[in-house]
Amino acid sequence: MQIRLTTPQGRFFSSDARFVAMVSGFGAGKTNTLVLKMLEQKFKYPKVDMGYFAPTYPLVRDILYPRISDILGEAGLRFRIHRTEHVIYIAGFGRIICRTMDVPERIIGFEIGHAFIDEFDTLKTQAALDVWRKIMARIRQKFPDGSENRILVATTPEGFRATYQLFALETRPGYELVTASTHSNAANLPEGYIESLRMRYPPQLIEAYLDGRFVNMASGSVYPDFSRKLNHTPAQLRPDEPVHIGMDFNVLNMTAAVSVIRENQPITVDEIVGVRDTPAMAQILVARFTKRGHPVTIYPDASGAARRTVNAAESDISILRTAGLTVRANASNPAVRDRVNAVNALILNDTGERRWLINTDRCPTLCTALEQQAYTEDGEPDKRTGFDHAVDAAGYFLSHRWPLVRRSASQSSMSLY
Repeated sequence: MQIRLTTPQGRFFSSDARFVAMVSGFGAGKTNTLVLKMLEQKFKYPKVDMGYFAPTYPLVRDILYPRISDILGEAGLRFRIHRTEHVIYIAGFGRIICRTMDVPERIIGFEIGHAFIDEFDTLKTQAALDVWRKIMARIRQKFPDGSENRILVATTPEGFRATYQLFALETRPGYELVTASTHSNAANLPEGYIESLRMRYPPQLIEAYLDGRFVNMASGSVYPDFSRKLNHTPAQLRPDEPVHIGMDFNVLNMTAAVSVIRENQPITVDEIVGVRDTPAMAQILVARFTKRGHPVTIYPDASGAARRTVNAAESDISILRTAGLTVRANASNPAVRDRVNAVNALILNDTGERRWLINTDRCPTLCTALEQQAYTEDGEPDKRTGFDHAVDAAGYFLSHRWPLVRRSASQSSMSLY
């Protein structure tokens, strides 16, 4: 069979990575490409079982079986779909085992060579990661040529779920991510299909469902314009350069965002997370910066003047000052909305300039928080997920040095003679 593939489909189909995911918008041909790749491997290794995994059995029935039937029928091959066993038998080419992911505990009792996962991100993150581990345990049939077992994923992104954590959060050996927009497959779509998507979904969902991007699916992202690509810088700390540290006080989770200022521009070059308490953080800062010639200025949570992470007789801010660190703290924190607005104005201002740059390679916790923190139902930044610590730390520094300037107006009376 001669099959035409789009550029991203071809990248996914020809990838030799052990774990590869095609993340795409609606209509980009991800499932069709996944099925074609599964059949290509089945024809190459007739005696090795392949495994297909979908969220539910109705999806196996409604999506996989018709596609398999069309392709195998066009190829002139005899096959049988055993709908009770959920197994596809292909004459002369062995079998494909079909299973669902809705109950991970049921992914037991069989072995396969490769696994092909469809719509992985429809599962909640922890459930999907459980499924991933279960499938990893199943791919252990040996190949006659010694090829390694593989897992291939095709999915529409549903926020920062399992596919993001496995394939995009960090670079991992053996993992490859292929992204595809709906536009890449426009020639094979009905006229008006893309326009109908734009009319149906709000902007933040269109980025996922049309462009195949990982985005915050919540109705309101606190930092909607942050981009790991556009706000990235490879900049690192220079010898003897002054260091500006935003700090959030938390018992067993002290957090610091380490920044520099160059030409009146904030650049965050590192982060310190998960520190036990304020004395431990002070020791780290002195050892890492003060003793190496870097002047240190800390911009903490103003409540640290009263809050204590360790010693009931001494405040967090006084502990920092006793360690010889300069502390700049206002009498009180700015309003949360003012701090958020100040940060957003530095991420992307009205003129399209991105003033706040971040070494995203060295600040993974901060970047994840900027991407994923959403508003609660009450319109406040959500603190239940733990994403608040790093962004709060950075925000104390940024809003202190670059506060929003409120416009004010006055009224006076005049007498005309």
